[in-house]
Amino acid sequence: MVKKAKSPVTYAKMKGIVSYFAALIKEKKFGSTDLLQKCGNSHPFYRHVDSECFRRPEGSVCDKAGAAALCFTTSAEEQQRSLVSAADFDYLKVIGTGSFGKVLLARHKQNDKYYAVKVVKKHIILKKKVEGHIICERNVLLKTVNHPFLVRLHFSFQTRDRLYLVLDYAGGGELFYHLQRESVFTEPRARFYAAEMASALGYLHSLHIVYRDLKPENILLDSAGHVVLTDFGLCKEGIVGRATTKTFCGTPEYLAPEVLQQSEYDRTVDWWGLGAVLHEMLYGLPPFYSADRMVMLRNIMFQPLVLKAGVSKAGRDLLKRLLNRDRAKRLGAKHDVAELQHHSFFSSIQWDELVTKKITPPFVPSLSGPDDLTNVDPAFTNLPVPQSLGMCEEDGITFPGFSYMSQNVPSLSTQTNGY
Repeated sequence: MVKKAKSPVTYAKMKGIVSYFAALIKEKKFGSTDLLQKCGNSHPFYRHVDSECFRRPEGSVCDKAGAAALCFTTSAEEQQRSLVSAADFDYLKVIGTGSFGKVLLARHKQNDKYYAVKVVKKHIILKKKVEGHIICERNVLLKTVNHPFLVRLHFSFQTRDRLYLVLDYAGGGELFYHLQRESVFTEPRARFYAAEMASALGYLHSLHIVYRDLKPENILLDSAGHVVLTDFGLCKEGIVGRATTKTFCGTPEYLAPEVLQQSEYDRTVDWWGLGAVLHEMLYGLPPFYSADRMVMLRNIMFQPLVLKAGVSKAGRDLLKRLLNRDRAKRLGAKHDVAELQHHSFFSSIQWDELVTKKITPPFVPSLSGPDDLTNVDPAFTNLPVPQSLGMCEEDGITFPGFSYMSQNVPSLSTQTNGY
């Protein structure tokens, strides 16, 4: 009998193993939830609580929005609350978990469309005093409905205990999940994803929004293989021109050095983040990575960037320019995304065709239908669906004005799956 050689444990696989046990521990409530939340309160749409994430508790993500956190905007939106509610959906599977709740694949009972529904527990938000994060997330979602590589909000509503955000379901799964399985991507594939991410980040910047949490877990693929950027809870609004902010937040492997040093920073932190993700796609690890957390953080701030062979000269040059510790000299500092678009690494990209999705993705997920969960981590889909999600009690509403219904939602009488 020949013993099959074991495949090496890659960085992505290691993160996947940690993710699996973190999700199980959280679900079975072994008393470690508080510990996980102390390590970090990141709540990406399609993932568990990320114990790798830092956030300064007293820092307000939306800053001045915090004072008005419980007063959204128009009463007209609130009047639409009766048009859609928690009871209008069948909640099929858990596809992600976070510090404050879960993300579920759900089907609208009337229009038969499939959505990703982010369900957030109010009492945890209020206890942790992070109302500003969910406010900021919803505000950004309402501003970014017109970009092909950003997730769209279709409905938002609430019950007595929970807030619901009804979003696009990206059936291709997380970029992280595919990296976990393949270790690295080919350069053309990495270039395609990086270009779509850059387009999305440039659009956010044009709206004076800094994303601040780019990582493979927050980058999804739709059913055709295009990028869908998610999770706007750490966004910072109101960054106009060269304005700066100082809130300490993000995920350690992808943090820009100026954030680690708690210095003023601007939109260029997103270009550092893109450099870190591109490095991981091409080399299998984020730049400066070390299993020792403190060593890694010191590496980010002080260690010279070393790029091994196997990546083109243009690719290495782009990484050097994106991962420049001097944010004033970082690629994108002066003319934002336009600087990246003119870099030789992207010379084969026709940007007009990219944003209209006329470029065929290098990888198309194999999906049997809109409810196919092949590309979602079983660590999530194996978790039980809470039975109370469809209950519609509305007593004790804490977030007036939260409800929203997109004007572009398919008719509730239309029976179509989009497949």
